[in-house]
Amino acid sequence: MSITQSFATSISISSSSSAFFAPTNFSSRVQNVQFPAKPIGLCKCVATPQEQETVFKTKVSRNANMGKLQAGYLFPEIARRRNAHLLKYPDAKVISLGIGDTTEPIPEVITSAMAKRSHALSTREGYSGYGAEQGEKPLRAAIASTFYSDFGIEDDDIFVSDGAKCDISRLQVVFGSNVTMAVQDPSYPAYVDSSVIMGQTREFQKDVEKYGKIEYMRCTPENGFFPDLSTISRTDIIFFCSPNNPTGSAATREQLTQLVKFAKNNGSIIVYDTAYALYMSDDNPRSIYEIPGAKEVAIETSSFSKYAGFTGVRLGWTVVPKQLLFSDGFPVAKDFNRIVCTCFNGASNIAQAGALACLSPEGLKAMYEVIGFYKENTDIIVETFNSLGFKVYGGKNAPYVWVHFPGQSSWDVFGEILEKTHVVTTPGSGFGPGGEGFIRVSAFGHRENVLEACRRFKQLYK
Repeated sequence: MSITQSFATSISISSSSSAFFAPTNFSSRVQNVQFPAKPIGLCKCVATPQEQETVFKTKVSRNANMGKLQAGYLFPEIARRRNAHLLKYPDAKVISLGIGDTTEPIPEVITSAMAKRSHALSTREGYSGYGAEQGEKPLRAAIASTFYSDFGIEDDDIFVSDGAKCDISRLQVVFGSNVTMAVQDPSYPAYVDSSVIMGQTREFQKDVEKYGKIEYMRCTPENGFFPDLSTISRTDIIFFCSPNNPTGSAATREQLTQLVKFAKNNGSIIVYDTAYALYMSDDNPRSIYEIPGAKEVAIETSSFSKYAGFTGVRLGWTVVPKQLLFSDGFPVAKDFNRIVCTCFNGASNIAQAGALACLSPEGLKAMYEVIGFYKENTDIIVETFNSLGFKVYGGKNAPYVWVHFPGQSSWDVFGEILEKTHVVTTPGSGFGPGGEGFIRVSAFGHRENVLEACRRFKQLYK
């Protein structure tokens, strides 16, 4: 094949080049064919972009309230950072004193009752399917007689559930999106997050670290961790936890009397969380119903999680007295019952057997022994931070120690402790803006781990 190129006028291509394209019968005699030439420039090879895979999207809008939530829920975020730390230091012995998860075995008097109920399910006589959504009658009666016998609370005021946290969200469904709410600051994050999800709040205000339309009741060492109610605006719902998570403080009888009076004057409903009431050492009320008039303004929620090690078993209860009425006179308990029957099929019958065993004389004794063990852990942690010169709060009435690091970011302190001691704590700011500058140290841990963590604290801050 011959190619004659004329850059100025033409390109000559031999007819024999047809052999390159296809078989031909043409003569092999060279024939020159003239084509007009084009100026030759630079040739660029451009990769054709691959077509992006189209992701199918529905036409359903996201719940805008979910978009208001800030980052992740506190405790999964702590777990994420702990896991990242383990990737960085795979050989480190990490000790967790962060999330309030129990560590000691459930007493045998309780587990044996659950085992017996479990085995009975394999017999025709012992099998049971769906139970009452409100809980089994013997358990409701035992809760009423054990915790409320002197306060006028009856069996049918009690709703057995899979835990206090779950009931907080069910109560929020009862209240709806049009209510206003107040919360201790700092406090357990589920109160605020469930309010955001329900649409009770405005957007998060980054400059003050608060959601609009929530009344944050600041609880500080200066006011004894009880809010100045004279400065608090009226809200429909007041979330209140005593002993408090995270500060470990417990409200006195006089303070709770003020709170009940405040709710009555404002026509508000108190949601009173008593998940740590059995840890109380002081002579403070263990139930809001110890206060006269509380049945007309208060709901109480509690749990076996921190009493009997039921964090995985899941069993709690909520008290909604018949005397508690909405503004139109309709009983709150009837609406709560409707929500429970709609959203819940009742607590596990095996878990309920365990709870009933908890409230037997032997079970109560065993529960208090486990609680006593955690309280000893608390004393060790308090003594450690006191010896290092820190301001320490809580511990006496709850399994949490609230340690002050003035002028420092809670997350920075959390990070420093994790990095230098391999101990997981909880940053106070995760419980609200009032927790900034504090960390919460949990007493839930094996004794040897608590002692080792305290040794590391002393090494870091000596």
